[in-house]
Amino acid sequence: MNNCCKTIRVLGKFCLSMLAISFILLPVAHGQEPTITPNYKDADLRQIVEAVGEVTGKNFLLDPRVDAKVTMLSSTPMSPDAFYEAFLSILEVHGFVAIPSDDLIKILPNASARQYPAYSSTSGAGGDDLVTQVIQVKNVGAAQLVPILRPLIPQYGHLAAHPGSNMLIISDRAANVMRMLSIIRRIDQSNDEDIEVVPLSHASAAEIVRVLTTLTQTPRTDGMPVTTSLVADPRTNSVLIGGDRSERLRLRALIAHLDTPLEDGGDTQVRYLRYADAEELSTKLQQHFTAQLSAQGQGGQAAAGAQQISVWSDPQTNALIINAPPKMMRSLMQIVDKLDIRRAQVLVEAIIVEVTADKASELGVTWAVDGSGSNSVVGVTRFTGAGTNVVDLAGLVGTGTGADPTGLISDGITTAVGRISERGTSFAAILNALEGDADTNIISTPTLVTTDNEEASIKVGQEVPFVTGSFSSTGSNTGGVNPFQTIQREQVGVKLTITPQINEGDAILLQISQEISSIAESATAGAADLITNERTIDTTVIVEDGGILVLGGLIEDTLRENTQRVPILGRIPIMGALFRNRSVQKVKTNLMVFIRPKILRDASQTAIETGAKYNYIRDMQRSDRVPQLRGVERPVIPPLDAVGGYEDDDGEKNYDGN
Repeated sequence: MNNCCKTIRVLGKFCLSMLAISFILLPVAHGQEPTITPNYKDADLRQIVEAVGEVTGKNFLLDPRVDAKVTMLSSTPMSPDAFYEAFLSILEVHGFVAIPSDDLIKILPNASARQYPAYSSTSGAGGDDLVTQVIQVKNVGAAQLVPILRPLIPQYGHLAAHPGSNMLIISDRAANVMRMLSIIRRIDQSNDEDIEVVPLSHASAAEIVRVLTTLTQTPRTDGMPVTTSLVADPRTNSVLIGGDRSERLRLRALIAHLDTPLEDGGDTQVRYLRYADAEELSTKLQQHFTAQLSAQGQGGQAAAGAQQISVWSDPQTNALIINAPPKMMRSLMQIVDKLDIRRAQVLVEAIIVEVTADKASELGVTWAVDGSGSNSVVGVTRFTGAGTNVVDLAGLVGTGTGADPTGLISDGITTAVGRISERGTSFAAILNALEGDADTNIISTPTLVTTDNEEASIKVGQEVPFVTGSFSSTGSNTGGVNPFQTIQREQVGVKLTITPQINEGDAILLQISQEISSIAESATAGAADLITNERTIDTTVIVEDGGILVLGGLIEDTLRENTQRVPILGRIPIMGALFRNRSVQKVKTNLMVFIRPKILRDASQTAIETGAKYNYIRDMQRSDRVPQLRGVERPVIPPLDAVGGYEDDDGEKNYDGN
């Protein structure tokens, strides 16, 4: 009996289950859409997916994790589209989502749904479709909205802010995204911004703006950008405030508190200067206001007004101590504000390029003929500057003193032929030949940094001795010799003097004095004295920041030819070479001077330029080792460090120079 009861209960449950997963297709008239009345109780979700596919004709792809028991009760007929929307709601209730992909619809758990492509906006998407939308926020910080909207996004959704573009990214079902859009539009409203003018009676507008700007530039804790702006109008001594109403009210209260009259005896202020020289500025301010009061008033009133203003300096602290009435105090402080500023600096690099080619050649013959055997000369040639001369050489030999003839032999090659005989004809001939090349390639780049409108100069060179005279005396009375020479030393090198003036834009007015001197390498035969080259440029130019400008230069091509010959005989072809001396010198000079200024407006630009030059010299020092000494390195300057110390080569920091 018990077994029969159990069997009846099982069959009953089976029948009820089969009845729960069935649905009724009601008959419809011709041309009308069929309706469905679905009723499910504890039905398998996979079986419902099969039923939806049969009714709607859609193809489904199920994730293995899709499994649930569904109960749905309906008392009114539904169209196939409405039945599909109800199916999407069933998936949402059980934590699944349907994602269309071509001809398939993927059914996945909500947790992994945002990793698959979805609709890019709510347009054309159903209420339960997954949508990823980017929302532009105009008046409120996007990062500020994230903690407010986060509780409204389900766990499987996504909400993030991009502060750079002030945008929100939302990934959720279309219905919830539309709700979020409505909330964001109501929050993203423009502030009640306006501009107010606050006149001051006692304080200086520029000083008030300086203090309040420091206060308002502090980042806000809520992540919102600071939109308040403050501007001083020195002419009316007013402060212009821009921003929303609450910020304007807060700043007006602060200004009212600061704009209070000074107490009796409190018309004295101490102003510490950052860049200007207090001692120099105090003298100018005192002179200015004394002259101004004298021009405005007459007699005792002007003298009394001048006595009320006192400006003096404290050099130890570089501060101004000012005693003046409030109106004059504001005027003084405005002048100090404009004068006590950091002046820009100018880095000037001069590029001096000189290429010189000096070529010289010399060829000549001197000879002598004695035809009687009694030392009577019947023929001789001699040319000025022809090097070794046969006449001088013969005279030295004729003295019989055994003197050294080295001093008579010129540079180059000297070849002599001849025959000396007591009888008959004696002759001697000397051939002098010389060819010289001297090339000079000089590149100098003096660098100089100075403050705007301040003259600066750099001089790099050496002192070269030049012999200006000599004297040697054989004392007949003392029997001694007292020779001496007089020497004059001259500066040889590069000298650069500049005075820059930075214009309103990026142009620089430069007053330049450039001097370049050097010792020339000459190719001329027999040149024994030092020859110095000197180039000087004095000019005023305008150069753009970082631009290169040519200051001047010289391109010179010189050819010097000198021919000495015996009349008539020296013009005979071929044989005439025995009766002439010829020298040729060609000098080609190319000189150009360029200038390149660069404005250093702040400390970062100054540090960059200094670091580049510093590291260049350090790399040059570290390029090689000391030859012939093992384990000995060249002295190297320490590397730069941002905190003022430096790092050793082993990476350890030093701050005491040891």
